[in-house]
Amino acid sequence: MVEPWQDTTLPAHTRAADLLARMTTQEKTAQLSSVWIGADTDGADVAPGQHTYASRSAALDALLPYGLGQLTRPFGTVPVEPTGGAARLADVQRIIRAGNRFALPALAHEECLTGFTAWQATVFPTPLAWGATFDPELITEMAEAIGTSMRAVGIHQGLAPVLDVVRDARWGRTEEAIGEDPYLVATLGTAYVRGLEAAGIVATLKHFAGYSASRAARNHAPASLGPRELADVILPPFEMAIRDGGARSVMPAYNDIDGLPAHAHTALLTQLLREQWEFTGTVVSDYYGVSLLEEAHQIADGEGAAARLALAAGVDVELPAARCFSPADPLPEDLLDRAALRVLIQKCELGLLDPDWEPVTGDVPVDLDPPHMRELARRVAEESVVLLANEAGALPLSDGLRIAIVGPLADEQAAMLGCYTFPRHVGVHHPDLATGVEVLTLAEALRAEFPGAAFVDDPADADVALAVVGDRSGLFGRGSSGEGCDAEDLQLPYGQAEVLDETMACGTPTVLVVLSGRPYALGRWAARAAAVVQAFFPGQEGGPAVAGVLSGRVEPSGRLPISVPRSPGGQPAPYLAPPLARHGFPSTVDPTPLYPFGHGLSYTAFSWGQPQCDAPEFTTDGEASIRLTVRNTGDRPGTEVVQLYLHDPVGTVARPEVRLVGYARVPLDAGASAEVRATFPADLAAYTGADGRRVVEPGALELRVAASSAHVHHTVPLTLTGTVREVGHARRMRCEVRVK
Repeated sequence: MVEPWQDTTLPAHTRAADLLARMTTQEKTAQLSSVWIGADTDGADVAPGQHTYASRSAALDALLPYGLGQLTRPFGTVPVEPTGGAARLADVQRIIRAGNRFALPALAHEECLTGFTAWQATVFPTPLAWGATFDPELITEMAEAIGTSMRAVGIHQGLAPVLDVVRDARWGRTEEAIGEDPYLVATLGTAYVRGLEAAGIVATLKHFAGYSASRAARNHAPASLGPRELADVILPPFEMAIRDGGARSVMPAYNDIDGLPAHAHTALLTQLLREQWEFTGTVVSDYYGVSLLEEAHQIADGEGAAARLALAAGVDVELPAARCFSPADPLPEDLLDRAALRVLIQKCELGLLDPDWEPVTGDVPVDLDPPHMRELARRVAEESVVLLANEAGALPLSDGLRIAIVGPLADEQAAMLGCYTFPRHVGVHHPDLATGVEVLTLAEALRAEFPGAAFVDDPADADVALAVVGDRSGLFGRGSSGEGCDAEDLQLPYGQAEVLDETMACGTPTVLVVLSGRPYALGRWAARAAAVVQAFFPGQEGGPAVAGVLSGRVEPSGRLPISVPRSPGGQPAPYLAPPLARHGFPSTVDPTPLYPFGHGLSYTAFSWGQPQCDAPEFTTDGEASIRLTVRNTGDRPGTEVVQLYLHDPVGTVARPEVRLVGYARVPLDAGASAEVRATFPADLAAYTGADGRRVVEPGALELRVAASSAHVHHTVPLTLTGTVREVGHARRMRCEVRVK
């Protein structure tokens, strides 16, 4: 007889509720628990306090009689060959099913920020590079491919994307974020969620919320956020990814906001997320985030108290291991039922309650780095490279030159890989392990790109010097960029400033190539560099992508997702700021960036026609349509990125001078043109007022049609009429931009 919870014709909620009613308190608690097999193996921590907490967490054998909610990182903890790893995961799932009376498997999760974080899996560019593409369709395609590869080995949930809006680039996790603008982060993050969810993988939004606004950009530090900055800058990407992307999981942040840790923040996890946004998925703790309520935030007296605080606030699952949510320590029954029901509904949606469910066996060979994945990685890398400066047409370089390659990162794979790539996350702790995928250094890629060139050691003997600088990613101080690798200022690390000074002193034209996880202050060399190219940890295909831009084989089309500062101490200075945050008489410090948000050059030229607006006056619940023609006036193909910024001259609170509200990539052959059409809804003029309400106000607006936040081609005056209108979760959050 098939019980109701096994009946696949019934709704997931009905099935889950029937199963919940049959469970004991211990069995319910086990569904909120997780096990991290191998967390106590040799090697440095890949999560805060990993080895300390691992020894004090419940073992799999102790939980088997009750079942298990989640398996943590079966591929991303130690090197695992993909086919054998799938078989071993299947064996563990069989053990878990055999151990509990309902034969329930665990939900298995993995990291997937730069591709599946597993040995031999394709390494994609880091999220800051996604931001540089301004290409949501490509990011969706990438995410779906990543998700498909994870499903092929038995993974159900991915801990990505990171939707933190960068507020201070000294933060070590800047490389994991998409950029400094909430609209860019929201649209590209939602694109990633759509792809992952389309592949059947549960996307997990992190870190909710305020993590990137920590004091002095220090990891885990308190976030000094007012309610308006939280509402208008930090939260919209999460809201869009849930509402429009269909994300099914959220991960709270490690930080507190005004003394309230996110893992115990009822207003955030229940009142906002559940009640206002109508989120129905699961909230999974960041690794040891529940334990930190006791040991770091010091708001709980013991593990049980920490569990009750987190559960009451809205945390459903404790990751990465069962330490506070313990079957041996009873939790309030109503809260336990609430969380367990959410977990069981999600398991039902994934097919894990079906009577015929079987694990992926590993009988079929698995290739996690197939040609189509490498091709996708190449496309993302190529679109993400940003040409920042090109004095007197120094680029592209012709073959046959004498080229000197200098800089400590020119011949290092580390310059291509972010901290959540397997080689930098786990592989560095296994020095005898092969990288698992082919990763060319920039020096290797350049030699392949310029077969007729003579490569010399001394810049004084060269026609051009390529100075390669930037970061080595790592975790918790084991790099210059990455989780726990915060910076005191934005000066190039590893003494690279002196390398640049010495190279440029030779008098040889010098092209500065920055391979990094954050922007660095380049004002010291801006006047002396022949050209400047920026790539943000562009992944395994990054070397050929950057080399292709330098040769002209690849047309540069990337745009900055974050401003590049002029001086190391000119931060924090995100472009999204009111007039008094900009340069002016009240302060001697000039935060004006060297290269602004949205900036990027091409090897061709474009003309922008005068925009036309059919109805520049419309009501506070209406919309305006804008169109303009963009033409490639050069002699080679190229891609322009049209950006729309909103300027609100008068508000009831201090407003950003401009903020991004729309964009589109416009690829054009030489001499070709295209019409760009944008639909601007009045809802995008909404902001949170002094009383905490998000409103659209009547009055004058200005839409700026621009190539960057500082390079405006045209302005379109708009007027909103009618009455003040309050908007909520159902508001329109996008400016649809089409190219034809």
